[in-house]
Amino acid sequence: MYRIYINGTSLIIAENVPTGIGTFQKLDVQAFDFKDFYKQVKKGSSEIFVLESKDPRKTFRAIRKPYGLIKAAGGLVRNEANEYLFIFRKGKWDLPKGKLDPGERNRIAAKREVTEECGIKIAEVGVKLAKTWHVYEEKGQVVFKKTSWFNMKAKKQKLIPQLEEDITDAKWIAEGDFAKIKANTYPLIDDLLGLVVT
Repeated sequence: MYRIYINGTSLIIAENVPTGIGTFQKLDVQAFDFKDFYKQVKKGSSEIFVLESKDPRKTFRAIRKPYGLIKAAGGLVRNEANEYLFIFRKGKWDLPKGKLDPGERNRIAAKREVTEECGIKIAEVGVKLAKTWHVYEEKGQVVFKKTSWFNMKAKKQKLIPQLEEDITDAKWIAEGDFAKIKANTYPLIDDLLGLVVT
């Protein structure tokens, strides 16, 4: 299964409709044109669309191929008090992440980006949590961003938001207070949090 995020919209490409996704609109794989679809949803609707395909991987590759690819990495950082690190950027709660430097590995980039964006020392970079796909425009061109997310550990420490990256706040937030985050974040981040909430 592949899930592509475009602002508040999710496009799921799967062999069968996944369970528990809530209200969705089914699309015809034969008539589907990603360029047209992107134009319709880029304004920021909050809908879920499902594209059923006998070969989701092949369908996804065909959709992605004409567009540029940006590789990024980030982290879900937990401290010893079981609080998680969040950043506030461009009016929404988010997780620290950023683009890979040329030749850089995902795990190294994830640690570097979290360190730069929040001014902290990471004690441990654990297992990969997930890989996400986000589509947006950069310099007038539609691009696909592939982000590798890692579980991380750090001691509770003072956070220094990287203002030049439009990060206006950084906070340690307990799992019990995730409702505050979920009320003002992106579907992609909401879905990632669903992987860790017990």
